[in-house]
Amino acid sequence: METNMSLPLLKYAFSSQNQRVVSYDVKPGDEQPKIFTIDSLPVAQEMDEIIWAAYRQIFSEHQILRVTRQPLLESQLRFNQITVRDFIKGLVLSPIFRELNYNANNNYRFAEMIVQRVLGRDIYNEREKIAWSISIVNGIEGFIDALLNSDEYLSNFGYDTVPYQRRRIIPQRSKGEIPFNLKTPRYGSEFRDQIATPQFSWAGPVRRFKPQEQQPKAGDPALFLSMVKTIRRY
Repeated sequence: METNMSLPLLKYAFSSQNQRVVSYDVKPGDEQPKIFTIDSLPVAQEMDEIIWAAYRQIFSEHQILRVTRQPLLESQLRFNQITVRDFIKGLVLSPIFRELNYNANNNYRFAEMIVQRVLGRDIYNEREKIAWSISIVNGIEGFIDALLNSDEYLSNFGYDTVPYQRRRIIPQRSKGEIPFNLKTPRYGSEFRDQIATPQFSWAGPVRRFKPQEQQPKAGDPALFLSMVKTIRRY
């Protein structure tokens, strides 16, 4: 009797990204993210902000459209039928998210993007990107569950807090870097190259059309110039 066995997650080394370093900030500043959580039983307006923050983190502002809205998930969250963690999972596994992000990228870029959106940090190294991309082979839902059930996710966001970018990487800000959830999610380089590459070739000579009113008339110096160019020099 055959049983389906999931591929284990590869081991990868951590790097000293600043979200792993204790902050010594004296007072909140631009580097301190705003926390959106349902711990304090938010009122309707606060719940709207929580839902908006979740869409902004997962879909990015580039993809927040009418078709990306998930009314059923929103209703369940408002009436405490699901947790914020369940809401995040529902957004990532929604058909529209898959169409806009998974179908338009390879596993490597999709894994990197989801780590940024769900765990709120960049990947540590190429080894981690490969590890998570292999996890996608087990199925997208299994990949997302592995992230949401990880100690890293639960210790930072738990069940009631919307994921956020955990402290921006300061050196990159001077280079014009922006938060992960504001980066355009599509396309990967191979998809951009495919779109930019012509799908047909023309073997014959290229003829340029010039309107009659733009054709040179008798006595136009352009006629003499073209004639001079045809004369061979000895």
